[in-house]
Amino acid sequence: MGLFTKKLEMPTADAALPGRDEAMPVPDQHFVNGHPLQGPYPDHLEMAMFGMGCFWGAERRFWEQEGVFVTAAGYSGGLTPNPTYEEVCSGMTGHNEVVRVVFDPAIVSYEELLRVFWESHNPTQGMRQGNDIGTQYRSGIYTYSDAQQAAAERTRKVFEENLRKEGFDAITTEVLPAPTFYFAEHYHQQYLAKVPNGYCGLGGTGVCYTA
Repeated sequence: MGLFTKKLEMPTADAALPGRDEAMPVPDQHFVNGHPLQGPYPDHLEMAMFGMGCFWGAERRFWEQEGVFVTAAGYSGGLTPNPTYEEVCSGMTGHNEVVRVVFDPAIVSYEELLRVFWESHNPTQGMRQGNDIGTQYRSGIYTYSDAQQAAAERTRKVFEENLRKEGFDAITTEVLPAPTFYFAEHYHQQYLAKVPNGYCGLGGTGVCYTA
């Protein structure tokens, strides 16, 4: 019971695992489209980051969107530098499972990516997503500009109104300036392209985002 409770609470700085200085080795290229996974990226592209439960299904949802240049699974929002998957699963790093999305704003807007985010998971569940329970599965939008922050907060308000009309609880999604992104291990990258019948973990509310 104690371990379960810890998985629902963010660790303190004193209790968090120490991590390491070495970055996680990852493939040079995206498994699906061959674009550089770590960059450098073309100057006209922008970056977004989302947490919406297990990053396997979340990453696929975004790489399927037209205008998305590359996606990557990783960890963010916690205290432990360069964490491993096992460390994140322990609940003692504070990190969320996230997807970093590099996109062309001339083809797909940030607002459209937010629509995908809101409609692809249940943002009312706190430290869980469906049967996946723990701080690493919390709903989060991590922004790279004031414009992204404003759009995220605006759409959160609109979608919460839509959800309330359908009887859902309040949205628990955190909206924060983007913390450091740490790449997840190579086998997590584009996992559902490598294992098409693998676990997805996404389960939306069935409510559409309408402004």
